[in-house]
Amino acid sequence: MKKILQLLLMFSLTWPVALIAAMPKILVVGDSLSAGYGVTTERRWVTLLTMRLEKHCDSFSVVNASISGDTSKGGLSRLPALLTNHRPDIVVIELGGNDGLRGIAIKTMRHNLQQMVHLAKQSNASVLLLGVRLPANYGEDFVNAFHQVYYDVAEAESVPLVPFFLQDVALDNQLMQADGVHPNDRAQPVLLDNVWPELRSIIIDRGLVVGCN
Repeated sequence: MKKILQLLLMFSLTWPVALIAAMPKILVVGDSLSAGYGVTTERRWVTLLTMRLEKHCDSFSVVNASISGDTSKGGLSRLPALLTNHRPDIVVIELGGNDGLRGIAIKTMRHNLQQMVHLAKQSNASVLLLGVRLPANYGEDFVNAFHQVYYDVAEAESVPLVPFFLQDVALDNQLMQADGVHPNDRAQPVLLDNVWPELRSIIIDRGLVVGCN
């Protein structure tokens, strides 16, 4: 009887871990826009994503590995360990904004993002790339060349792209924080809506759930 109780106890302690491990997993690698700078955890778009998945699709394990201030170089350096530790089915990459704001060479950003996509695909993960735009005061030529990087990487690696992650947010003062750079809590559902159609398509195409409304 004692051994049976011990086995039951071991099972009760380990089954939640096994259940989580069996869930489809989404890894988000981004900067402050996805880390939720200035927004409480429960209102961040990645948290809202978890809630939407549970309501409309199924239970997913969503890992937010976003770091405020991160660049494409930082994301690339972190990604191998993240892929090994989490083994995601889908990787969402939202990086590059800080590269542009810091004047990092566009060629370097393109290389870093393409390497991230390549590494994720090598690990058998599907990839969704989120694009961002720079403010117009950075100059039309630089702004256009910067934004073109996302199209180039998506085309070269044959991965879906959300061209402008901050669509319907960036130019709306009511959805931005006082710094004019970071979306506020009211913007988070809009950010999720911008990501959702492409992400939902990936989930369905990979057969991770039976249905996903």
